[in-house]
Amino acid sequence: MDTLSSLADGFVIALTWQNLLLALLGCFLGTIMGALPGLGPSNGVAILIPLAFTLGLGATPSLILLTSVYYGAMYGGRISSILLNIPGDEPAMMTCLDGYPMAQKGQAGEALSLSGIASFVGAFLATWGLILLAPQLVKIALLFGPAEYFALFTLAFATLGGVASTNQAKTAFAAALGIGLAMVGVDTQTGVPRFTFGEVHLYDGIDFLVAIVGLFALSEVFIFLEHRHGNSDAAGKKVEIGRLMPSWAMLKYCTPTMLRTSLLGFLAGVLPGAGASLGSFISYSMEKRLVDKEGTFGTGDPRGVAAPEAGNNAAAGGALVPMLALGVPGSGTTAVLLAVLLALNITPGPLLFTQQPDVVWGLIAALFIANFMLLALNIPMIGMFTRILLIPPRILMPIVAMVSFVGIYGISGSSFDLLVMVGFGIMGWVLRKLDVPLVPVILGTLLGNAMESNLRRAISIDNGDWWTLIDSPLSASLWAVAVIGFVLPIVLGKVLKGRIKMAKDEEGSVTD
Repeated sequence: MDTLSSLADGFVIALTWQNLLLALLGCFLGTIMGALPGLGPSNGVAILIPLAFTLGLGATPSLILLTSVYYGAMYGGRISSILLNIPGDEPAMMTCLDGYPMAQKGQAGEALSLSGIASFVGAFLATWGLILLAPQLVKIALLFGPAEYFALFTLAFATLGGVASTNQAKTAFAAALGIGLAMVGVDTQTGVPRFTFGEVHLYDGIDFLVAIVGLFALSEVFIFLEHRHGNSDAAGKKVEIGRLMPSWAMLKYCTPTMLRTSLLGFLAGVLPGAGASLGSFISYSMEKRLVDKEGTFGTGDPRGVAAPEAGNNAAAGGALVPMLALGVPGSGTTAVLLAVLLALNITPGPLLFTQQPDVVWGLIAALFIANFMLLALNIPMIGMFTRILLIPPRILMPIVAMVSFVGIYGISGSSFDLLVMVGFGIMGWVLRKLDVPLVPVILGTLLGNAMESNLRRAISIDNGDWWTLIDSPLSASLWAVAVIGFVLPIVLGKVLKGRIKMAKDEEGSVTD
């Protein structure tokens, strides 16, 4: 009953005109960001962080705006997947396999609406999962000491590779780079400047908001400048939307798929570092194995659209569980949201639910509202959102760059921060060229200081004995999961990538 009364209090906070308008704005902007190929949820949230701070919003309104953008972008990623066979982001890759063949059959409108409904089901059930699971996780988290927290942070880095991501060596390099960047500034224990090279502006360390906007938003501008240089993909003009709403028979046919994959996706999202990509891949693969008796997956089977969409949106909700309860992000976008919380002087973790319940429950209530808003927005406005795909990059990219520069200058008022942001933009561009993931860099920058202070505290308490890091059963279990989480993707990744390639080849041979 305590949970339900807390949720009711959350609705009182969320149901103000300001918060409702912010949720609507976030859903609309997020869907646009998700629809544009390459941007995706992480970039969408990163680009709009400066807007939230420039508007001078408080903690709860800022989070409502940015989580609505997050959910909106998860919805929007399917638009270019279904219409153009270009995934808006990594989790939307699996939607291409059946969504694009449906569009080629003249069922684009049905595929888009079905994916919207599946996304709603996945996100709605995941929000209930968040309500039920996060408070229980908080009780476990109160048993954590410095050694356990250090093991938990290690686990977050070890599992970042995911099953379908780039190789583990590049992920480990990116995480090490992020932790190295977190070391810049004055050492809080000794007062000695580290890696500042005599630059006074770096004594306070690197502002992670500057790093995030540079790595995600500006690097995207550089990628566009390099590859697309003013061209607009006009393929969207050739697509026939057809009937807008799927039939009741189709919805009934896909309902068991949506329910199963919502549960799978949520569990994948709760794992630190796995996120929506893993939720999408697992949901599609398991559903194909379970129900695809006639080999229709990959040829325009509506269940092949419903499965990854319910899975990746459920994973997006699941990723919020470790972020709020433990202070460890479950995905790239929740790493960006964690940075926002820290910038607002809010420390995520077990005490957040008792010290600032208005922030947590207001946010959870806003997730429910955002889900219904997205369902109401997406189906009637399918035609309008498909037009967004026709915006030429030569118009879009200067807007992204302008929002980044004006927003960061508005937050810090420092021209040095703008130079640092450009530096991060160039670094992000180089890392993406080398196929090094950006999320571990951000996670290292965010968690590096907390990781260091917990390590120091644990060893100081035990008079310099390093064995204290694996003394308790809880920390030993976390280390074991971290080792398994790092090694398992190396084995499974090759198998899964082979299957994804086979599925794509089959889909290509069918569409030829």
